Amino acid sequence: MLFIGILVGDMRLNFPFDIRNNYYKIQKVALFLLATVLIVWMFPNRASFKYEFQKGKPWMHENLIAPYDFPVYKSNEQLSNEQLQVRYNLKPTFMVDESVYEIKAEEFISNFEQKWAIDKNLKKDIRFTFFNLNKKKQRKTKKEKLAFYGLNVLENLYSKGIVQLIDDIENQEDDFEIIVIRSNVGEVKRLGKLYTIESASKKAYELPNLADNEKEFLAPLILQSLKQNVFYDEDATNKMLDSELNEISKGLGMVQRGEVIISQGELVTESNFQKLESYRLRYEGENWQDNSERLLSLGQSLLVLIAFLILFLFLKQFRPEVFIDNKKVTFILTLIIIMVLMATLSLIPNNNLIFLMPFCLLPIIIKAFFDTRLALFTHLIAIIIIGFIVPNSFEFIYLQLMAGIVSILSVLQMYKRAQLFVSAAKIIGVYFLTYFAMALTQEGSIDNIDWMNFVWFAGNGALTLFAYPLIFAFEKTFSLVSDVSLLELSDTNNPLLRKLAQKAPGTFQHSIQVANLAEEGILEIGGNALLVRAGALYHDIGKMKNPQFFIENQISGINPHDDMSFEESARIIIEHVKNGIEIAKEYNLPDELIDFIRTHHGTTMVGYFYKQYISNFPDELKSEDKFRYPGLKPFSKETAVLMMSDSVEAAARSLKSPTVENIDKLVENIINHQIDQNQFVNADITLKSITKIKKLFKKKLQSIHHLRVEY
Repeated sequence: MLFIGILVGDMRLNFPFDIRNNYYKIQKVALFLLATVLIVWMFPNRASFKYEFQKGKPWMHENLIAPYDFPVYKSNEQLSNEQLQVRYNLKPTFMVDESVYEIKAEEFISNFEQKWAIDKNLKKDIRFTFFNLNKKKQRKTKKEKLAFYGLNVLENLYSKGIVQLIDDIENQEDDFEIIVIRSNVGEVKRLGKLYTIESASKKAYELPNLADNEKEFLAPLILQSLKQNVFYDEDATNKMLDSELNEISKGLGMVQRGEVIISQGELVTESNFQKLESYRLRYEGENWQDNSERLLSLGQSLLVLIAFLILFLFLKQFRPEVFIDNKKVTFILTLIIIMVLMATLSLIPNNNLIFLMPFCLLPIIIKAFFDTRLALFTHLIAIIIIGFIVPNSFEFIYLQLMAGIVSILSVLQMYKRAQLFVSAAKIIGVYFLTYFAMALTQEGSIDNIDWMNFVWFAGNGALTLFAYPLIFAFEKTFSLVSDVSLLELSDTNNPLLRKLAQKAPGTFQHSIQVANLAEEGILEIGGNALLVRAGALYHDIGKMKNPQFFIENQISGINPHDDMSFEESARIIIEHVKNGIEIAKEYNLPDELIDFIRTHHGTTMVGYFYKQYISNFPDELKSEDKFRYPGLKPFSKETAVLMMSDSVEAAARSLKSPTVENIDKLVENIINHQIDQNQFVNADITLKSITKIKKLFKKKLQSIHHLRVEY
């Protein structure tokens, strides 16, 4: 398709031999195609509504006429309000337990008999039971009358009901209504018509028509026999609630086929907004023909492919160092896929959960490994793709684009932890302000704003703090290097740098001076200061193998080159590049730093020994390859600045008279010679930038090598 066409045009394949030679290019296209397949697989398998509309804004499309009958559904807010009303008006259900009275009546008789026997000091007494007490007798004894009276009080209390207090009714008024089920028959009762344990206890002490001594005898027995017999039935209440909720109508009416849903230029009000939403739901959910699903997938694939084609071309034209590395391309595509997956999963339970997803992690993580421009471009591609599946895609893209830009601008130096917290706070602030502004334009009022979304935005900003562990995980997974790692590698207490300081102290001091110069130089023209500093500190580690052959480490005055041929001396000097690469790989230094070791001399020559060789052997002009570094040439601003810094710093040490004129001449000659040797043709650095660097180096070297007063 598009990628394959570009690939064939770029490679001009000559099957089958060029397939092997272009393996990485084919692999790159396969990565983009695989990413497209994964993203389309995550997309919802339904048609997208082709109209964009907002409440409170004019309908900008043509007159919309209903192509078929469809119901108009209530809004989620309306349904929610009706459900709240049902819950508020719901009468809790209680069940009467008839057995409680029977048990307590038997208990009352037993306690009555025992207490009577004790009070009358009777050793033996004719015992009676609840059954005997209720038998019809013409004449009852005083004892029986008193017991029967107590039973009548209990029966009245239990027949009216002693209710179990729950949270829903405890503080309600007496006219609050509940449903009481007795013998499978439900009855609506006011709460004031039932006893509580407290009100029943007061009733137990009233006992009219009894003498005081009889009240004192009977009241404690009645009180002891009180227990709740009207219990809350949670299952029955929930069934009642479910039944009433299911009876809520979800529709507001019908739109007939041929009816105008909304006219062009008409304001989208609450009423026609619900019509549009209902039409959208019907449009996206209606049955398709057999081939509709395949056509939908084809359309989604093309849309994603076009977005990836733009990213493909951007990397190819503006970030070739990233484009040629399939590992880095895989990393970028993986981040985009993770963002799409995150959006897809968040939409399953609740659409509003999309506001919780920390999409700003993508530009922050990309920026930690690459640069601001690539971070912004990748973030834009990701949110455009996600915009196909989220509701209100324009608002989503605008919201996430603003937040992403702020995250990129606020995290200037990833290795400073405080900046990430500040960035999270700024991201939350942008979310709050942007969402509030969009809500005002849509609703025209703050009454209908969903304030819960602000909680989601706050959580979104908090989740952004996971950038640090994610950066570490991606570093290890894709063998990348971030600013945090560069800062750690720039620590002079690093084991490899400590070893360099011990074995080649002069080289170590030279590397520190080069690092200072290179860092200032890259800051002057714009670039990764941490990367160039770390690269400068490690660029000469190959000299550890033969430190005595390099003049900065010769402290005894003995020069081993005096007893060697010019070719051998040049070979040892040149080999410090190869040795440095080997040592760097042994210590697992990232490839980004190894590039500085490989390129800091480019394809220049070991000038001193070559000139000596020509002076002694003028006829051997074809032997210059023996005195030339193998390269590569610098291919970035950072590696080019290091080459210039390394050369001028080393040469400045040899100046016997470091005057302003001599330093100016030295810097001009060295850097101009490198330009003449085409050392910077592969680096994205301009003559204007080189001029700025020359000026800076002159100033710095003058301050380092200024003449001192003799005392």
